[in-house]
Amino acid sequence: MEEERIGPQPSQPPADAPSAATPPLAIPAWRDGLPELLNPTVLLREVGVEDAPALLAHLGTAEVSRFIQPLPTTVEGFEGLITSARRERADGRGVCYSVVPAGGDHAVGIFRLTALEAGFATAEGTCVLGSAYWGSGLFLATARMVLDFAFDTLDVVRLEARAVTMDGRGNGALRKVGAVQEGVLRRSFKRYGKRYDQLLWSVLAEDWRLQTRGRSRPAHRSRP
Repeated sequence: MEEERIGPQPSQPPADAPSAATPPLAIPAWRDGLPELLNPTVLLREVGVEDAPALLAHLGTAEVSRFIQPLPTTVEGFEGLITSARRERADGRGVCYSVVPAGGDHAVGIFRLTALEAGFATAEGTCVLGSAYWGSGLFLATARMVLDFAFDTLDVVRLEARAVTMDGRGNGALRKVGAVQEGVLRRSFKRYGKRYDQLLWSVLAEDWRLQTRGRSRPAHRSRP
């Protein structure tokens, strides 16, 4: 016979209640502001509204936007894009770096990483540089630092990129950085009323670490 208990009984938490001993998840430091990334070729710093005039000058041309989604055509438009990018960073949904050549003061491009799933395990990368810097090696120097940051700090597992099939320069740059072509996304890109095929590229964290084993990582410089 079950013993009858008399008096107040200790309350029991619901079966699905979180344990009081479980600490809250820490918010990554990069969500408060991105560290600067630096090598002898380029400085990457979080994009700011002060970059808007320079970005318009370098990226606001038909030549640059031929194979990508249209970029703003005014300083105010770039300021809106920058404000949105910084909000995404604070929310943990994306990061955006300004690309500043070594010895320079002004941004000549941007590199964005956008989370495709919660926690950034899968992300998409896009880089846009002013045409004066095409073929200069600036993309490769920039991409290596951003990929290091993606896999080491953001904990990205799979990084994707897309490029229109007829964009030989863009696809060649992705191949140089070690991306693997996975397939063709048929009629996935619309520009000037026409639809184009895109190539889907990817870089996996384990492949990147094997590829870069023994190479020194870029310097990280905290925000002032």
